[in-house]
Amino acid sequence: MCIVLFRWQPGDAYPLAVSANRDEFHQRPAEPARWRGDVFCGLDLRAGGTWLGIHRDGRFAVVTNYREPVAERTVGELSRGLLPQAFLESHQSPELFCLSLEAEEHLYSGFNLLVGDRESLWYLSNRGPAAQPVKPGLHGLSNGVLDDPWPKVERGKQRLARALEGAPPNTPSLRDLLGVVVDPYQPPEEDLPDTGVERELERLVAPIFIQSQQYGTRASSAVLLPREGAPMMREQCWRADGEADGAPTDS
Repeated sequence: MCIVLFRWQPGDAYPLAVSANRDEFHQRPAEPARWRGDVFCGLDLRAGGTWLGIHRDGRFAVVTNYREPVAERTVGELSRGLLPQAFLESHQSPELFCLSLEAEEHLYSGFNLLVGDRESLWYLSNRGPAAQPVKPGLHGLSNGVLDDPWPKVERGKQRLARALEGAPPNTPSLRDLLGVVVDPYQPPEEDLPDTGVERELERLVAPIFIQSQQYGTRASSAVLLPREGAPMMREQCWRADGEADGAPTDS
Protein backbone atom coordinates (compact mmCIF):
# COMPACT_ATOMS: atom_id res chain seq x y z
CA MET A 1 0.00 0.00 0.00
CA CYS A 2 3.05 2.26 0.56
CA ILE A 3 3.78 5.32 2.67
CA VAL A 4 5.87 8.43 1.98
CA LEU A 5 6.89 10.76 4.80
CA PHE A 6 8.77 13.90 3.86
CA ARG A 7 9.88 17.40 4.82
CA TRP A 8 9.83 20.04 2.11
CA GLN A 9 11.76 23.22 2.91
CA PRO A 10 12.81 25.00 -0.30
CA GLY A 11 15.82 27.20 0.26
CA ASP A 12 17.24 25.08 3.08
CA ALA A 13 20.55 23.23 2.84
CA TYR A 14 18.44 20.08 2.30
CA PRO A 15 15.16 21.13 0.67
CA LEU A 16 13.78 17.58 0.62
CA ALA A 17 14.14 14.69 3.09
CA VAL A 18 12.12 11.51 2.48
CA SER A 19 11.38 8.25 4.31
CA ALA A 20 9.26 5.76 2.37
CA ASN A 21 8.09 2.16 2.20
CA ARG A 22 7.02 0.22 -0.86
CA ASP A 23 4.40 -2.40 0.04
CA GLU A 24 3.58 -5.11 -2.48
CA PHE A 25 2.86 -8.81 -2.92
CA HIS A 26 6.06 -10.76 -2.34
CA GLN A 27 5.51 -12.83 -5.47
CA ARG A 28 5.59 -9.77 -7.72
CA PRO A 29 9.06 -9.70 -9.31
CA ALA A 30 11.18 -6.57 -8.92
CA GLU A 31 14.79 -5.47 -9.06
CA PRO A 32 16.38 -3.48 -6.21
CA ALA A 33 17.40 0.12 -6.69
CA ARG A 34 20.52 0.80 -8.76
CA TRP A 35 21.70 3.31 -11.31
CA ARG A 36 19.87 2.91 -14.62
CA GLY A 37 21.55 5.54 -16.73
CA ASP A 38 21.06 8.82 -14.84
CA VAL A 39 18.21 7.47 -12.69
CA PHE A 40 18.63 5.58 -9.40
CA CYS A 41 15.53 3.48 -8.79
CA GLY A 42 14.07 0.01 -8.42
CA LEU A 43 12.29 -1.70 -11.29
CA ASP A 44 8.94 -3.49 -11.43
CA LEU A 45 9.59 -6.50 -13.65
CA ARG A 46 5.92 -7.25 -14.26
CA ALA A 47 4.57 -3.96 -15.59
CA GLY A 48 7.70 -1.86 -15.92
CA GLY A 49 8.29 1.48 -14.25
CA THR A 50 9.29 2.25 -10.70
CA TRP A 51 7.77 3.40 -7.42
CA LEU A 52 10.45 5.87 -6.27
CA GLY A 53 13.64 7.28 -7.70
CA ILE A 54 16.07 10.16 -8.10
CA HIS A 55 17.89 11.67 -11.09
CA ARG A 56 21.50 12.83 -10.98
CA ASP A 57 20.32 16.38 -11.71
CA GLY A 58 18.26 16.54 -8.49
CA ARG A 59 14.84 15.35 -9.67
CA PHE A 60 12.69 13.14 -7.42
CA ALA A 61 9.50 11.16 -7.98
CA VAL A 62 7.36 8.67 -6.05
CA VAL A 63 3.92 7.11 -6.55
CA THR A 64 1.48 5.34 -4.23
CA ASN A 65 -1.81 3.68 -5.07
CA TYR A 66 -5.13 4.89 -3.71
CA ARG A 67 -6.88 2.44 -1.39
CA GLU A 68 -10.39 1.58 -2.53
CA PRO A 69 -12.42 -1.60 -3.09
CA VAL A 70 -10.79 -3.78 -5.73
CA ALA A 71 -12.22 -3.24 -9.21
CA GLU A 72 -11.62 -5.16 -12.39
CA ARG A 73 -8.62 -3.91 -14.34
CA THR A 74 -9.89 -2.23 -17.48
CA VAL A 75 -8.48 -2.77 -20.95
CA GLY A 76 -5.80 -0.22 -21.73
CA GLU A 77 -5.20 0.74 -18.10
CA LEU A 78 -1.61 1.89 -17.68
CA SER A 79 0.80 0.94 -14.90
CA ARG A 80 1.14 3.62 -12.23
CA GLY A 81 4.87 2.88 -12.07
CA LEU A 82 5.27 4.51 -15.46
CA LEU A 83 4.47 7.92 -13.92
CA PRO A 84 7.58 8.50 -11.78
CA GLN A 85 9.71 6.92 -14.48
CA ALA A 86 8.30 9.32 -17.07
CA PHE A 87 9.05 12.36 -14.93
CA LEU A 88 12.58 11.24 -14.09
CA GLU A 89 13.33 10.67 -17.77
CA SER A 90 11.76 13.95 -18.89
CA HIS A 91 12.99 17.53 -18.90
CA GLN A 92 9.69 19.06 -17.80
CA SER A 93 9.32 21.06 -14.62
CA PRO A 94 7.30 19.39 -11.83
CA GLU A 95 4.46 21.83 -12.46
CA LEU A 96 4.31 21.31 -16.21
CA PHE A 97 4.54 17.53 -15.86
CA CYS A 98 1.60 17.39 -13.45
CA LEU A 99 -0.55 19.79 -15.45
CA SER A 100 0.09 17.95 -18.71
CA LEU A 101 -0.76 14.63 -17.02
CA GLU A 102 -4.22 15.75 -15.88
CA ALA A 103 -5.72 14.99 -19.30
CA GLU A 104 -4.47 11.38 -19.06
CA GLU A 105 -4.93 10.60 -15.37
CA HIS A 106 -8.13 8.61 -16.04
CA LEU A 107 -6.05 5.98 -17.85
CA TYR A 108 -4.59 4.81 -14.52
CA SER A 109 -6.01 3.15 -11.42
CA GLY A 110 -6.15 5.40 -8.36
CA PHE A 111 -2.78 7.02 -7.67
CA ASN A 112 -0.94 9.70 -5.73
CA LEU A 113 2.12 11.22 -7.39
CA LEU A 114 4.85 13.48 -6.02
CA VAL A 115 7.39 14.97 -8.42
CA GLY A 116 9.97 17.59 -7.59
CA ASP A 117 13.39 19.15 -7.85
CA ARG A 118 15.38 21.60 -5.74
CA GLU A 119 13.00 24.45 -6.52
CA SER A 120 9.50 22.97 -6.42
CA LEU A 121 7.49 19.91 -5.37
CA TRP A 122 4.11 19.07 -6.89
CA TYR A 123 1.34 16.66 -5.95
CA LEU A 124 -1.23 15.06 -8.24
CA SER A 125 -3.91 12.45 -7.51
CA ASN A 126 -6.64 11.13 -9.78
CA ARG A 127 -8.75 10.56 -6.68
CA GLY A 128 -8.20 13.94 -5.05
CA PRO A 129 -7.80 17.64 -5.81
CA ALA A 130 -6.27 19.10 -8.94
CA ALA A 131 -2.50 19.23 -9.35
CA GLN A 132 -0.98 21.59 -6.79
CA PRO A 133 2.35 22.68 -5.32
CA VAL A 134 3.22 21.18 -1.94
CA LYS A 135 3.40 23.69 0.88
CA PRO A 136 6.62 23.83 2.92
CA GLY A 137 6.55 21.67 6.02
CA LEU A 138 6.24 18.07 7.19
CA HIS A 139 3.88 15.84 5.20
CA GLY A 140 2.65 12.27 4.99
CA LEU A 141 1.19 10.38 2.05
CA SER A 142 -0.12 6.84 2.16
CA ASN A 143 -3.09 5.56 0.17
CA GLY A 144 -5.56 8.37 0.79
CA VAL A 145 -4.88 11.92 -0.34
CA LEU A 146 -1.94 13.98 0.89
CA ASP A 147 -1.91 14.38 4.69
CA ASP A 148 -5.01 12.24 5.30
CA PRO A 149 -4.76 11.76 9.09
CA TRP A 150 -4.56 7.98 9.14
CA PRO A 151 -2.84 6.56 12.25
CA LYS A 152 0.22 5.37 10.29
CA VAL A 153 0.58 8.77 8.60
CA GLU A 154 0.34 10.75 11.83
CA ARG A 155 2.72 8.40 13.65
CA GLY A 156 5.13 8.47 10.73
CA LYS A 157 5.21 12.26 10.62
CA GLN A 158 6.03 12.32 14.33
CA ARG A 159 8.84 9.80 13.84
CA LEU A 160 10.25 11.79 10.93
CA ALA A 161 10.15 15.01 12.93
CA ARG A 162 12.08 13.37 15.78
CA ALA A 163 14.68 11.96 13.38
CA LEU A 164 15.26 15.35 11.80
CA GLU A 165 15.30 17.21 15.10
CA GLY A 166 17.87 14.77 16.48
CA ALA A 167 20.25 15.19 13.55
CA PRO A 168 23.25 17.53 13.73
CA PRO A 169 22.56 20.90 12.09
CA ASN A 170 22.21 20.65 8.30
CA THR A 171 23.32 16.98 8.20
CA PRO A 172 20.32 14.63 8.25
CA SER A 173 21.28 10.96 7.99
CA LEU A 174 20.07 8.45 5.41
CA ARG A 175 20.37 5.76 8.08
CA ASP A 176 18.09 7.68 10.45
CA LEU A 177 15.60 8.43 7.68
CA LEU A 178 15.48 4.73 6.79
CA GLY A 179 14.81 3.86 10.42
CA VAL A 180 11.73 6.09 10.47
CA VAL A 181 9.72 3.64 8.35
CA VAL A 182 10.93 0.40 9.97
CA ASP A 183 8.08 0.54 12.46
CA PRO A 184 5.67 -2.42 12.86
CA TYR A 185 3.44 -0.71 15.45
CA GLN A 186 -0.18 -1.86 15.11
CA PRO A 187 -2.71 0.96 15.72
CA PRO A 188 -5.74 0.18 17.90
CA GLU A 189 -8.71 -1.30 16.09
CA GLU A 190 -10.92 1.70 16.85
CA ASP A 191 -8.45 4.08 15.19
CA LEU A 192 -8.31 2.31 11.82
CA PRO A 193 -9.71 4.25 8.84
CA ASP A 194 -12.67 2.95 6.87
CA THR A 195 -11.60 2.96 3.23
CA GLY A 196 -14.14 0.47 1.92
CA VAL A 197 -11.89 -2.59 1.95
CA GLU A 198 -12.38 -5.64 4.18
CA ARG A 199 -11.55 -5.10 7.84
CA GLU A 200 -8.93 -7.84 7.80
CA LEU A 201 -7.05 -6.04 5.02
CA GLU A 202 -7.46 -2.70 6.79
CA ARG A 203 -5.85 -4.25 9.85
CA LEU A 204 -3.01 -5.86 7.87
CA VAL A 205 -1.93 -2.63 6.18
CA ALA A 206 -2.35 -0.38 9.24
CA PRO A 207 1.32 -0.44 10.39
CA ILE A 208 3.99 1.68 8.74
CA PHE A 209 6.05 -1.49 8.20
CA ILE A 210 3.82 -4.35 6.99
CA GLN A 211 4.79 -7.98 7.40
CA SER A 212 3.00 -11.13 6.22
CA GLN A 213 3.92 -14.08 4.05
CA GLN A 214 1.88 -12.92 1.06
CA TYR A 215 2.00 -9.13 1.21
CA GLY A 216 4.17 -6.64 3.00
CA THR A 217 6.90 -4.03 2.93
CA ARG A 218 9.26 -4.98 0.13
CA ALA A 219 11.62 -1.98 0.28
CA SER A 220 12.35 1.00 2.50
CA SER A 221 13.90 4.11 0.97
CA ALA A 222 15.56 7.26 2.28
CA VAL A 223 16.22 10.28 0.06
CA LEU A 224 18.10 13.50 0.72
CA LEU A 225 18.09 16.28 -1.85
CA PRO A 226 20.74 18.89 -0.98
CA ARG A 227 20.59 22.46 -2.19
CA GLU A 228 23.93 21.86 -3.87
CA GLY A 229 25.54 18.62 -4.96
CA ALA A 230 24.21 15.22 -5.92
CA PRO A 231 20.98 13.79 -4.49
CA MET A 232 21.38 10.80 -2.17
CA MET A 233 19.25 7.67 -1.81
CA ARG A 234 19.49 4.47 0.20
CA GLU A 235 17.24 1.43 -0.20
CA GLN A 236 16.81 -1.63 2.02
CA CYS A 237 14.90 -4.60 0.61
CA TRP A 238 12.95 -6.97 2.87
CA ARG A 239 11.94 -10.62 2.80
CA ALA A 240 8.48 -11.98 3.56
CA ASP A 241 9.56 -12.82 7.13
CA GLY A 242 10.36 -9.16 7.77
CA GLU A 243 14.13 -9.68 7.75
CA ALA A 244 16.55 -7.67 5.60
CA ASP A 245 17.14 -9.05 2.12
CA GLY A 246 20.84 -8.29 1.75
CA ALA A 247 22.66 -5.07 2.54
CA PRO A 248 21.27 -1.60 1.73
CA THR A 249 22.11 -0.12 -1.66
CA ASP A 250 23.24 3.49 -2.01
CA SER A 251 23.21 5.90 -4.92
